[in-house]
Amino acid sequence: MTMSNDDELRTLQQDVQRLLGRCMFRLQQYERLIKAMLAEHKLSGPMDALEQARSAQFDRTATKTLGTVVGELLGSYVVAGENSSNDEAKTNSPENVNWFAMQIKLVLPAAEFVQVESELRELVRLRNNLVHHFTDQNDIWSSDGCRGAQEKLISAYTLIDRHFGQLKQWADTMVKARQAMSEVLQSEAIIDFFDNGNSPDGKVNWEASDIVSALREAFYALAVDGWASVTEAGSWVAKRYPEQLPAKYGCGSWRQVVHETPVLEIRRLERDGHLTPCYREKVSVEKSS
Repeated sequence: MTMSNDDELRTLQQDVQRLLGRCMFRLQQYERLIKAMLAEHKLSGPMDALEQARSAQFDRTATKTLGTVVGELLGSYVVAGENSSNDEAKTNSPENVNWFAMQIKLVLPAAEFVQVESELRELVRLRNNLVHHFTDQNDIWSSDGCRGAQEKLISAYTLIDRHFGQLKQWADTMVKARQAMSEVLQSEAIIDFFDNGNSPDGKVNWEASDIVSALREAFYALAVDGWASVTEAGSWVAKRYPEQLPAKYGCGSWRQVVHETPVLEIRRLERDGHLTPCYREKVSVEKSS
């Protein structure tokens, strides 16, 4: 009778271990997916360093606990309808830098958001109990205790699996949004903005544009007494960067480009007996007290 009872208990204990392992495996899948979503749903940084910014986000997210990740995803990716403003996504980008910023959100009705928030907090508590307190809360040294533990683990897995299914739906929504955004970013107008500073509304970010960068190079190559000829600089740029022409930026001349650029100043100076349009970068003058 004792051997039979011992065999039954051992079998029950092994099943409890199997069920607990199944829960933990599903939780690991959940954590891996939600961390990827937190790292991917928004991104900002210089256009030439976005991959580094993305990698840094993954590194920061990898060490966070499930509770922290859930707390950050709520209100950032999963948001209530009345709190869906993009104000918090605005970033103070440095001057003279082509800066990219994006954020994807899943907007839920306010009542649904409150319910989702409550359910996710409960999932975090369930995870912590399974990891830290399961053996303390369940008598796995008796048959009845093991049977009770089995019921709890089956119920726990059902809950975890339901949340995992919900998370996969959210992830699918994010993937579709990213695909749509990718199509927009590959349009000629957007590529022109990123490469040249020409925005779709016709405005030009002159300080971050390639044509002004080329004019800076020309200045250092051609400057005499702190000024460079606009005409000579235009020829210098056209020879080395033939794609960077004033017409590309809605200008009729190199002189207009210099005039439109806030960081450049233009002045007519005498060169070889003629008044010649010349330019340089504006010099900041600090007033002395």
